Amino acid sequence: MKAARFHGRGDIRIDDLPEPHPGPGQVQIAVEWCGICGTDLHEYLDGPIFAPTPDAPHPLTGGAVPITLGHEFSGVVAELGSGVTGLREGDRVVVEPYDVCGHCVACKAGRYNICRSLGFIGLDGDQGGFAEKAVVDQRWVHPIGNLTTEQGALIEPLSVGYHAAKLSGLREGETAAVFGSGPIGLVTAAALRAIGAGQVIVVEPAAARKAKAPGAGAHTVLDPSEVDVGEAIRDLTGGAGADVTFECAGIDAVLASAIASTKPGGTCVNVSIWGHPATLDVNSLVLSEISLIGSLAYANRHPDTIRLVQDGVVDVEQFITGRIALDDIVDRGFRELIDHKETNVKILVHP
Repeated sequence: MKAARFHGRGDIRIDDLPEPHPGPGQVQIAVEWCGICGTDLHEYLDGPIFAPTPDAPHPLTGGAVPITLGHEFSGVVAELGSGVTGLREGDRVVVEPYDVCGHCVACKAGRYNICRSLGFIGLDGDQGGFAEKAVVDQRWVHPIGNLTTEQGALIEPLSVGYHAAKLSGLREGETAAVFGSGPIGLVTAAALRAIGAGQVIVVEPAAARKAKAPGAGAHTVLDPSEVDVGEAIRDLTGGAGADVTFECAGIDAVLASAIASTKPGGTCVNVSIWGHPATLDVNSLVLSEISLIGSLAYANRHPDTIRLVQDGVVDVEQFITGRIALDDIVDRGFRELIDHKETNVKILVHP
């Protein structure tokens, strides 16, 4: 079968691999669509970052570069391993793309997304969504019912935004401000609107990305090159500031602006994965008793996220800006997102 594999910085190849078959408790999925994530782009441009290397293979999978990429994927059940129940061949499904140990403190507490040996399918070994077939443990397979597999490929990134929104502790009717209107910022805005935020403010300087924010759920869009964002948000909230803010850019100045826009005693959630150590004036937290928390991916969020799409609360198809074949993944996928990032949200790959 064909698979797109990461061999090193700037080196993604379409390789021919043996078709994987499921063992006990596992499911083989015929992949129909897989989204290209910012994490995939980071690996391509600067990796290995999360990808394990031959001198430090992944502790759970034993995998090392070259690895099969792709973790935002959906497809149909093609083969069931022994002991699998509740699924049938032909079911449309999405994958919660984890490899976890199951016995560390985090796993035992149900917070498997912060497992001490955490791995992501599509970043830690031979299995991934940029391949014709993938085999995963049944626990990670979620049926999507009447959703299309194109919609299914957006469940994973939407789950990231939904997890961050829930983790923030936002109460219905409160104000949220999202800093950055890239793919993760947009799905975070959509999730916030879905769970009842009274006002969703998106902060973004790029014209093409600003234009996408209202469709995702923003009530107000602020351009930091035109206004003092902190003052503007306080004006919109009766002088208080946003109840919760979300940093979705991984930029020092953006994090500082998010904190400055948070009401005293409020919460700032860092959703982005940073490519450098952040510089932060800690007094900006201390003097207003602002809680800064990190949000990593998701845990136990896929079923609720699927229902949001099934019920029509969130329209994920608006985020699809391209559909390509596996053979075109570099030129029309990775390079397109790198060179034209402001006009693209999610490019889906059909293996």
